[in-house]
Amino acid sequence: PISMAENTGKIVQVIGPVVDIRYPAGRLPALNHAVVIDRGQGQSLTVEVAQHIGDEIVRCIAMASTDGLVRGMDCLDTGAPIQVPVGSQVLGRMFNVLGETIDEKGPLPQPEKRMPIHRSAPAFDQQLTSA
Repeated sequence: PISMAENTGKIVQVIGPVVDIRYPAGRLPALNHAVVIDRGQGQSLTVEVAQHIGDEIVRCIAMASTDGLVRGMDCLDTGAPIQVPVGSQVLGRMFNVLGETIDEKGPLPQPEKRMPIHRSAPAFDQQLTSA
């Protein structure tokens, strides 16, 4: 379950994959931040902040089905963008947008490193080219 500590908002509207969440004044999550909604029974839904629409409300895009979400559910701002595992152990594996394995080969061992899905491309001099 979601802790009431930190930055928690409440769902005000759900339209398909779009979820609007109201936060306390001055506590809006930044664009591209991940927000976790507790569905109960140990399940959660991750949404990503796409827009600040005014009146202390953020518009978010769901990373999975929004079935069962209702107004008033608690939504915890993670304080960071969605992060996925990177490194040699991800080679040959398949993942969803949240970095969870979907290839039925089991979870990854503890990932060496995780990086945000929204980040700048590497500088040209950091890219390796070979024939």
